[in-house]
Amino acid sequence: MSSDFYISLILPYAPIIIKICRAYTNSQEDFEDYYQEVCLQIWRSKDNFREDSQWSTWIYRLSLNVCLTLLKKSKNDKSYATDYLPDEVVLESHVFADESLNMLYDAIKQLSELDRAIILLYLEEKSYQEIADIIGTNQNNIGVRIKRIKERLKKILNGKIN
Repeated sequence: MSSDFYISLILPYAPIIIKICRAYTNSQEDFEDYYQEVCLQIWRSKDNFREDSQWSTWIYRLSLNVCLTLLKKSKNDKSYATDYLPDEVVLESHVFADESLNMLYDAIKQLSELDRAIILLYLEEKSYQEIADIIGTNQNNIGVRIKRIKERLKKILNGKIN
């Protein structure tokens, strides 16, 4: 992967990738592995981008798919390794430093894989239609799902706080 590709087509979308990877990992090491694998898959799949959607939507969809695949793989095999980023690319080490954010991510991790994806997109202020496009469902049930997810998160967080 060239540094130019990373800097121009991945780095501007790093916050998206970071949020998704963080929601599906439990440690800094796993987070970094997921992040690197997402970047690698973006580079490998770049020619498959058909411009049917925005680049950011495609990044979301690809990131979610990679994270879900790695999550399933990690349940079966803990020995995969990814070291594909250029040496000069360093991930922010403070990803897991904010305790209130950690609590939110811990609560999000208790949701189903699909609900995690939906709430992350909602927190990114994506429209219901954009969420539906990324997830691959229709817009009508997104609002209902978001309401239920918020209620579940509130219960989870209240249980931790009280």
